[in-house]
Amino acid sequence: MQIVIVYESLFGNTHEIAEAIAEGLREARPDAQVACLQVAVAGADATRGADLLVVGGPTHLRGMSFGLSRKMALKAEETEAKAGLAAHEPEAGAEGPGVRDWFHSLPRPEPGSRAAAFDTRLGKPMSGGAAHVIARRLSHHGYIVVAEPEGFIIEDADDGPLSKGEHDRAKAWGASLV
Repeated sequence: MQIVIVYESLFGNTHEIAEAIAEGLREARPDAQVACLQVAVAGADATRGADLLVVGGPTHLRGMSFGLSRKMALKAEETEAKAGLAAHEPEAGAEGPGVRDWFHSLPRPEPGSRAAAFDTRLGKPMSGGAAHVIARRLSHHGYIVVAEPEGFIIEDADDGPLSKGEHDRAKAWGASLV
């Protein structure tokens, strides 16, 4: 079984969740080949032949990130760093394209190809989430979405950290996909 996880992450929270999902998948299916790829390096060929595609990203302004929302988040961290406040180092490639842009180059899958969607978000009412939009886009591309879109909670907007237990919950969710 070939599984590809594509994620967008600015400050590491979504990356951490993607790796936990990969860990759960590997434990549930030791025979599976699991690739966990940052969206910036997940070219069009990365998903070809995948038996399962898992896509995730951070929640920005109650939905999927977009170019301006990523720039705003990175600028806010830069401003905090200049002011001597605790700032988080952005991940390599954070200023590049996000999941929203990546969907434009996603090829149509083979019939019956399966997918799942996740996001990272605040655990507050009305904070929204990106996973449902990601799942809808996967469906429109021709994937069969095999699980309810899942949101993993962070403590503070953009830079986290992840809420207690979210790593284990992501691992269990990943295992449930196979």
